[in-house]
Amino acid sequence: MGNWRTLADDDSRVVADAQGRLADRSLHKHTDRLVPSMYEVCDGVWCLVGNGLSNQTFVRGPEGIVAIDTGESVEEMRSALEHLRQVSTEPVVAVVYTHFHYVNGTVALTEHEPITAIWGHERITQNLERSAMEIAPAYSRGLVEQFGIQLPDEGPDGLVNVGLGLAYRMAHHAPSTPGYIPADHTFADPVKVTVAGLEMFVTPAPSDADDSVTLWFPHLKVAVHNLVWPALFNIFAIRGEEYRDPRVLLNGLDHLRSLEAEHLVATHGPPLSGSQQIEQRVTAYRDSIQFLWDQTVRWTNRGATGPELAHRIQLPAMYDDDWLTQQHYGLAEHHVRQIRSGLFGFFDGDPVGLLPLDTADEAERMVSAMGGVEQVRVLCAEALRGTDNDLRWALSLAGRLVHRPGATEQDQHLLADALRTAARRTTSANIRNWCLTRALDLDGTIDVSRLKTHRFSRRQVARWSLEAAVSVLRVLVDPDRLIGIDLHLAVVLDGERTGLHFRNHIACPTDGHDAEASLTGTREVWNQILTGSSNVRSAVDLGDLSVEGDTTRVLQALGAIDHPGFG
Repeated sequence: MGNWRTLADDDSRVVADAQGRLADRSLHKHTDRLVPSMYEVCDGVWCLVGNGLSNQTFVRGPEGIVAIDTGESVEEMRSALEHLRQVSTEPVVAVVYTHFHYVNGTVALTEHEPITAIWGHERITQNLERSAMEIAPAYSRGLVEQFGIQLPDEGPDGLVNVGLGLAYRMAHHAPSTPGYIPADHTFADPVKVTVAGLEMFVTPAPSDADDSVTLWFPHLKVAVHNLVWPALFNIFAIRGEEYRDPRVLLNGLDHLRSLEAEHLVATHGPPLSGSQQIEQRVTAYRDSIQFLWDQTVRWTNRGATGPELAHRIQLPAMYDDDWLTQQHYGLAEHHVRQIRSGLFGFFDGDPVGLLPLDTADEAERMVSAMGGVEQVRVLCAEALRGTDNDLRWALSLAGRLVHRPGATEQDQHLLADALRTAARRTTSANIRNWCLTRALDLDGTIDVSRLKTHRFSRRQVARWSLEAAVSVLRVLVDPDRLIGIDLHLAVVLDGERTGLHFRNHIACPTDGHDAEASLTGTREVWNQILTGSSNVRSAVDLGDLSVEGDTTRVLQALGAIDHPGFG
């Protein structure tokens, strides 16, 4: 039946807070660790917790203050700076990024503070572009679901927390203006540098991002890192992310332990102090990751499938004794499936998944085999409210009802009911937020359809290189519209050249040289097309874009792009 400690069998652990938000009592308790607090870690080191999803950390050096991570927006960082000014009037002279997730508030510092250097991993800008370009709809949809961005503030479905912070973005930081500034001092390998007169050792330590680093200030005995969170580390992110190899994470944790720090300051959650406490708690944190890896490999070697791993491998109860390893963010049963998939791919040896039916076809056949729609609805209701109280079975049944052709509003509401039940019984903020967001979408309270198409903002496209602004089109190709088309098209904007070769049902990026046709204009016009405020056909008709070559073939090829600006 799964791990009762992370998904209760009934509502006995469910409580409502003062705002009427229903959740497992341990998830409510977790909120207390994330409330806004400016911690004085030691003399000259402060960590602001609860200002957003991530912490902002400040370290005083002989030449001024170093700001580590700048949050999700300019407004968030301005708030952090206000907190800093309550404890120090010294200028902020440098910025250091621990990884690419929390770098969007830097403008708040450069607009008033005498910033002389910005340090960060060389992959930060590339990682930011990746999440905003080719995978943008899925990435954005995942953020909305995992972090409960569209959940209400109050009531049973209200947002409790997001596991690593109170919210993805705090309401009082609206409109959450992005203000990223690329690092002018970059690194990719271990390096010792001087920042604001302080000696700082930088060690790459991939965790939930491949550009994560650990910062070590030896004279202060302080380490700033992205490794130990206020919850079990998230090997699998329900929003969808690249594989996070636990073996790499273990290397970073072992390095962190080797520093014998007196103080640990993380990107999330309260800081830790005391070398003995740090050694004990970080060792247990590290060992929880090894446990999941080792047991996944052990049972995979014995032939266990993904679902079997999820139910067979449970973290020992000792890991519930410390909030560092409690499952308040993700769930261990998801992590072990991700480890298996990361090692061996999606197929887990179960013949059921070898050559599966289409989801809708499978749902229709299963519902029919179980006695028809009405019988499955009865079974689902009984699983939710009957003596069996079998939530996992209810989710399976309701999911099939919704996936079948001809699903009704009644079926959608039944699945929404099952998802809400899962939401209030889980310890995981990620799972609660995801389930509630899907439930609200199913019952029509919110609409997430806009997150299933590419929607480029002017701010985004203005930052992209020409190559990026053109090559992104390859993931928008409708292959059926490219039947019989073979055209190498150069795109020349503001005198800069790149290209796409439409062939074999794809659009292959090129440098645009030796193309048989060209499209010439300005980046401004192209950006308007990408953002949907203009259309390539009208731009050609108006003379804003000029075509050299067969105009009909060029427009036919570009018409294969499944986007309002090209279709």
